[in-house]
Amino acid sequence: MSVACKFERSLLSHEEQETIRLTHHPAIYSVEAAELEAMRPRLRKMRDKERTVGRHKQRESRGKAEARGASFPGTAKQASERKQVFAAALKRVNTELKRLHNLATRTAHVEAARKALALHRAANFTARPPAGDTAGEGMAPKPSERRKKIVAGAKIGRVSQATKVAQAVRDARAG
Repeated sequence: MSVACKFERSLLSHEEQETIRLTHHPAIYSVEAAELEAMRPRLRKMRDKERTVGRHKQRESRGKAEARGASFPGTAKQASERKQVFAAALKRVNTELKRLHNLATRTAHVEAARKALALHRAANFTARPPAGDTAGEGMAPKPSERRKKIVAGAKIGRVSQATKVAQAVRDARAG
């Protein structure tokens, strides 16, 4: 359950408020990732301390533990509420760190995809002209400059066959 900022301020000391304030909506986007990483263990420590105090206060109220002294005022309910404030702040920090990580990963993937596309497109073009003839022993054949004609297999021999047929027709008429 979310807790109102005004209620948070009533539960926390000034130093704690400054730490928690940086985890709220507009301020968290201006905090660097390294600072968020450094903030995470502090928030965990604060949350764990309040959880311990709250559990001890519950045990005191049930009569199962001795009082810890005047350094931990308040009831178990107040410690539980403070723990919820720290846990919510830790959750916001973790979510923002995950968002920043996903953004960096997505950016890296896009850059890698663009580089791969550029390499793929560059592979379609020859980078240099062919080397040409090189010095060697003996004569080298000169490449033909005529266009290669591709003839279908069915057309091979058709001219000579037509000549044979025409000659046979003439021979039949004369005979």
